[in-house]
Amino acid sequence: MGRLSTRTSFTAATLLLAAGASQAAITVYTDQAAFLAAVSAPGVDTYLGFSITGSTPSPINRAAGPYNYTGTVTTTSFFGAGTVADPWLSTNTATDTITFNAFPPEVFAAGGLFFGSNVSGGFAAGDITVVASDGNGAVSAQTITGATQTSFRGFVSDFPLTSLTVRSVQPGAGFLWPTVDNLTLAIVSRPDPILADGFE
Repeated sequence: MGRLSTRTSFTAATLLLAAGASQAAITVYTDQAAFLAAVSAPGVDTYLGFSITGSTPSPINRAAGPYNYTGTVTTTSFFGAGTVADPWLSTNTATDTITFNAFPPEVFAAGGLFFGSNVSGGFAAGDITVVASDGNGAVSAQTITGATQTSFRGFVSDFPLTSLTVRSVQPGAGFLWPTVDNLTLAIVSRPDPILADGFE
């Protein structure tokens, strides 16, 4: 069974959610080494063993190291891309959005490799939009222009993350499937606050 190319509407409002009134923020990393230096105890889902020959019903329940999470798609199902040795998570329908959520409360950071694939599940150049949201209402949207297989985005929040969404920006001709590899979840170690005058 091949992947679908059916176009569905995408609500731009999901990218325009207003952040809460607080000063809290989500820090974005484009360098994987810098992201890993900013977090603690990262866990990675490499999607090893994920089927690249057929569709996988949504939702899926998976783990990145010690952190469980749920993945869903907008309309149909997941479809593996890449190779058996290096599988990637993708969608059966090109216009679907992937949503990762149900993270444990200690997860303040998420990142991964985000790029596009073609109808055969091979790499395809194109633009990918990744949106992180936290429990305080902060939202950070990043569009990776001309994403490649090494295009990394990482998000570190002041509050627990509640979701990470991934979608492809459809080209003028043809289709582009949103694709994820090495999804990474982590905690953030913060130093104890400095106490004024040495008193608690």
